[in-house]
Amino acid sequence: MRYPAPMLTLLRVKNLALVEEASVPFEPGLNIITGETGAGKSILIGALYLLLGERADTSAVRAGESLCLVEATFHLETPTTVNALLEEAGLEPCADGQLILRRTVKAAGGGQAFVNDTPVTLPLLKRLGAVLVDLHGPHDHQSLFQPASQLDILDAYARAEKERAPYAAAFEKFQTLLARREALSADVGDLAAQIDLLAYRVKEIEEAAPVEGEEDKVRAEQQTAGNAQRILELGQLFVQAATEDEQSALALLAPARKALEELARLMPAAKDWPDELRVHTDAIASLSGSIQRELSLVDSDPARLEWLDDRLATYDKLKRKYGPKLEDILQTLETSQARLKDLRSRDQQKAAVAKEIAATEKELQTLGAALRKRRAAAAEKLAPAITAELKALGFEHGAFAVQLAPAEAPAASGLDQIEFGFAPNVGEPMRPLRAIASSGEISRVMLGIKVVLADADQIPLLVFDEIDANVGGETAHAVGRKLAQAAQRRQVIAITHLPPVAACGAHHHAVRKSVRDGRTHTHVVPLDPSARIEELARMLGGRDTTSVALRHAAELLEAAQRR
Repeated sequence: MRYPAPMLTLLRVKNLALVEEASVPFEPGLNIITGETGAGKSILIGALYLLLGERADTSAVRAGESLCLVEATFHLETPTTVNALLEEAGLEPCADGQLILRRTVKAAGGGQAFVNDTPVTLPLLKRLGAVLVDLHGPHDHQSLFQPASQLDILDAYARAEKERAPYAAAFEKFQTLLARREALSADVGDLAAQIDLLAYRVKEIEEAAPVEGEEDKVRAEQQTAGNAQRILELGQLFVQAATEDEQSALALLAPARKALEELARLMPAAKDWPDELRVHTDAIASLSGSIQRELSLVDSDPARLEWLDDRLATYDKLKRKYGPKLEDILQTLETSQARLKDLRSRDQQKAAVAKEIAATEKELQTLGAALRKRRAAAAEKLAPAITAELKALGFEHGAFAVQLAPAEAPAASGLDQIEFGFAPNVGEPMRPLRAIASSGEISRVMLGIKVVLADADQIPLLVFDEIDANVGGETAHAVGRKLAQAAQRRQVIAITHLPPVAACGAHHHAVRKSVRDGRTHTHVVPLDPSARIEELARMLGGRDTTSVALRHAAELLEAAQRR
């Protein structure tokens, strides 16, 4: 028996509901989990749901504990698909074919998820779970009644991703175009008034031509021009006092300079004094020259001052209307220009969108036809394949049908509408699957579909939580045989309450509940052949296992293992 990778090898649970701590090893083949009602069998399935990225309920944390932990170890023969998902998420690939998923849930709320000890998001757990496990709970069969789910089943069987993905992309584009057409056709009020207002706004800002940094320069120049006369008076006063008058600073210092030069010849200590004085007199002369140059640039022309005042008034007006900063004004200009262009080109845009919608509709029809062709071919094979599985599950004269018909309008899933039909007995008409009243019948239909899909999609681990609900008698034997048959190609884990199903397992775990120190404890026990007989006898006869029940259990187990 050869199994494709990955395969679940160990499930560890700590402080989840009634389970204080449990480590459950799993093997190839059909792994059966049984136990009395209320013992906590479905807690293990709940742990898997958490590891597959489902929402966590803090009430699941064992009373008195701060958090719970669930962990699954998978063995991967060929981890290509899993490693691609890890690489896309920026994680290291699996080492030595081992993948460990771990999740914690805090009683106070929150928690963490890990892949190979690296923190990850729940969406990544969901994506990994999609390629690792196909998990079916007792209420999941309701999805079979939904047309969308039925199309997904058919597409999975048809392996129609190559056709469905481009169709989905085209449909998304089509929806975007329809929304754009609606937006272009929406009531925008008085279009002419809006255009006039925007045109005025754009013209006002464009004619003002505001420039980054200009306002500060204009404001500085305006301050100078407004005080030009006083600036010239004060500047000239300094120049005259420093360098130009007969009694200027430099003229008065001339005798001092001569005296220092003679001192330097007569007194060694005075050697550097003339140079020190020259530094100061040169500085005075340089400052006087700088002031004269700046004074020559002062414009006292009234016309220039009037322009500066007007320019500042323009900036103040723009800021009052369009924002306190220049970037606000420029953003208003850009937005208004774009909106004005949009409104003025509405007719051209509508024509372009209409043309693109027509082209996309044509593309949708082409892609949808290719998808329908793939679906129709698959439907011809899927219906008899499921019918064959249903015959093995007790519907000797049952028939399954897949009815495809054109949809009224394109949808995200394609151009088709679908209806799964089922006729359980000879002479009964084919009825929609949703019309089946018996939960036992729908459970077997789900099992048949799962088995067929497992061959198509290569999901390595199938998990069934009470797939055999509301069945019994020979049907229970048929369900057990079908699970064992599926387990020849996949690893299968099944929770069951039916002895004929449990007897078909290659490996068997029992969930036990006990009371210790005033607390309820649940633990999971692997069963050897002798213990399996006792467990089957309990399932057959209740708490008191008689010799008759034990003999019946032994016969049941022996018969199941011979098949």
